[in-house]
Amino acid sequence: MGLFLLLFGGGASAQSPHGDGLKLDCAACHRSDSWDIPASLWTDRSLALPKTPSNTAAENSFFSHDDTNFPLKDSHTQTDCRSCHATLVFSEAEPDCISCHTDIHRMTVGDDCSRCHTTHSWLVDEVTQLHIENGFPLLGAHGVAHCSACHVSESRLEFNRIGNDCINCHQTDYASTTTPNHQNAGFSTNCLDCHRVDAFDWSAQNILHDFFPLTGGHDIQDCSRCHTTPDFSMTPTECIACHQTDFQEAQNPNHISSQFPTNCNVCHSTAPGWRPASLANHDEQYFPINSGNHRGEWNECIDCHTTPGNYVLFSCTDCHEHNNANELARDHEDVNGYMFQSSACYACHPNGDE
Repeated sequence: MGLFLLLFGGGASAQSPHGDGLKLDCAACHRSDSWDIPASLWTDRSLALPKTPSNTAAENSFFSHDDTNFPLKDSHTQTDCRSCHATLVFSEAEPDCISCHTDIHRMTVGDDCSRCHTTHSWLVDEVTQLHIENGFPLLGAHGVAHCSACHVSESRLEFNRIGNDCINCHQTDYASTTTPNHQNAGFSTNCLDCHRVDAFDWSAQNILHDFFPLTGGHDIQDCSRCHTTPDFSMTPTECIACHQTDFQEAQNPNHISSQFPTNCNVCHSTAPGWRPASLANHDEQYFPINSGNHRGEWNECIDCHTTPGNYVLFSCTDCHEHNNANELARDHEDVNGYMFQSSACYACHPNGDE
C-alpha cells in the first residue's frame, strides 16, 4: 500500500498543469471545493493560507505577482490571466511587452513600451522630454506640429529616426524658397544659420551677418530693403549704395554743397535717425571738438561753421566769451603780426589749447 501511494503521489505531481517550476502548494491558490480561484484571494492573503502545517513556510506563502519580476500595476491588474498566460505553465509567459502587445510601431521605437507608455494608459505624456533625450527639443513650431508631419508613414504610427538635421524635413522648403532663392545663392542647408528654431514661422531670423553687422538702424527684418536681387547676391556694402537719397536730401548741413564724403560712417553711427553724428574723424583730421577744451561746448555744426553751406570756413571769434578784440590785442602784444581773425587763432592754436 505504501508503494502504491508513493507512485500515485509522484504521478499526481507530474500531472500538474503548471509545470515543474511552480513549487507552491495547491492550497496557496485553490480551494478544496473547486479549482476556480475566488477574486478575493488575490487581494487578501490571509484567506489563501493553506491548512497543511506539514508544508514549509515558503510553500505556505500566498502567490503574488509582486514576488515575480513582473508586478501587476494599473491596467494589468484588470487583465484576464489567460491574456498573458496562454498555457497554464506560467513560466512560459515572457515579461517583455512585445510578447503580449502587438507592435503597431513596427519596431521603429524599439520593443520596450515603457519608454513611452505607462501601465495606466497608452497615451504618451512625455513626448517633449523624449525629444530632448534624443537631441531634438520641440521648440516653437516644432512643439505644435503633429508627429506625422515629420514621422511620415501610412499608418501614422511608425516613428523611424529621421535625424536632427533641418534639411531632413525641410528639403522642400529649401528648394521652393525664392525670396531669396536658397539654391541659386548656395545657402547652407542648416536652417539654423538664418532661422530661429524656437520661432513659429520663417520670418524670425538668426542670420550670422558678421561681414556687415546688422546693428542700430540696420537691424531690420525686411532683407529685400538692401538685397534687391532674388538670390541676395551682388549687394554692395558701401553706405552710398543704400543711402544715396539720404545724402542728397540732407540740409543740416547740406552734404553736397559742403562736399562731404559719401562714406556715412565717417560722421554717423548705425543709430536710427542719423543721430548722433559723431564726427569722429574731426579731431584727427581737422580740429578737436570731441576732446580737449571744446568737448561738450557745441551742439550743432553751425556753432562754429557760421557760413551757411560752407564747412571749410569756421569762426573762433564768434563763439568765445572772452573774444573781445581790445582785450585780445593786449594779450597778444608780444605776438608779431597778430590779427583778430579766426584763421589767425587756428594758426597758433590748432588744438584749441590756450
